[in-house]
Amino acid sequence: MTKPAKRAQILEPTEANIQVAARILKQGGVVAMPTETVYGLAGNAFEASALSKIFLTKERPTFDPLIVHIAPEKATLADLMREQLIYPHDLSDSAIKRIDALIRKFWPGPLTLVLPKSDLVPDLATSGMETVAIRAPKHPVARALIRELGLGVCAPSANRFGRISPTSAADVLEELGDRIDVILDGGPCEIGLESTILRITEDGEPILLRPGVVTRGEIEELLKTKVLDPRETGEGGPQIAPGRLASHYAPTKPFVILPNSIAQMMTPPALGAAKPKKVGLLALSGKSAEWAETLSEILELPVVAEILSEKGDWEESARNLFRALRRLDASDADFLVAEPVPPAAIESNGIAYAIADRLKRAAGPRG
Repeated sequence: MTKPAKRAQILEPTEANIQVAARILKQGGVVAMPTETVYGLAGNAFEASALSKIFLTKERPTFDPLIVHIAPEKATLADLMREQLIYPHDLSDSAIKRIDALIRKFWPGPLTLVLPKSDLVPDLATSGMETVAIRAPKHPVARALIRELGLGVCAPSANRFGRISPTSAADVLEELGDRIDVILDGGPCEIGLESTILRITEDGEPILLRPGVVTRGEIEELLKTKVLDPRETGEGGPQIAPGRLASHYAPTKPFVILPNSIAQMMTPPALGAAKPKKVGLLALSGKSAEWAETLSEILELPVVAEILSEKGDWEESARNLFRALRRLDASDADFLVAEPVPPAAIESNGIAYAIADRLKRAAGPRG
């Protein structure tokens, strides 16, 4: 008789259970924890064996760097220097002032800063690069776990590499339930998109490596300077920060972005060589039943639809993006499509820009 596969325990975040999770981390293990962005797979940031377990559990390539999550109590620029997380000696006065301003404004919260690393940070955490990505999560459970451990943790999204990011304990169980022991359940994630990643160069130039709900506009308003795109600086390689590969956040089923909205569609969109039996639609706003019926008439196929926000609210859309995409992936549809984020929204709204980025990578070329 085959032995049943081990299943992770979903634990309420009581003080005792946080101590259990911290013990696992102290012994070099990994646990899933909630953050305000997505659920993360946490391991001791300063122990190479724990970092190896993160990569193995996620099936993540080691060229994709991790983010060190630190306790808000130790989340000042002075603390980063004192704890020897960063190497400040090559930073200009302008860089130091801007880093300090960003930390004071946005930490704890969904902003990751990429800074010169110290030798204390293992190369495995940074994929051998001379910079380290750091953030201070806002979620009380993540904060309590890091505080109990007494050290920072690396915590990439708690899913198999390249798949849809998890925003609930149930998502983590589905993704990694037979690979880890403990999932701390902090409820559904408040934000639903991974953190904004911002590189601050030695000269103090800010470079947006991954968009998120901390927007380019907010950063520019704070720093009184233009936030650059990696293509403007020669730092455009996908390995410089997490979430930059052409294919990421992807469902298991074929997935494409439609050329225009359902309301503007007059003829059936090209679906390549696909001959689906049922289509799953990710719509931006409105009523799911109405858009499903409309697209069904255009395609002459059955359609099931998920709506990001009936009223078109971008924060709500971000919160719902991965959970809606996950529901479509679990549905009986065999081909998935999404409405495109309008160019005007991408230009004018930083969260819309972040959603468009996730959709583009979810529909990116695989393999």
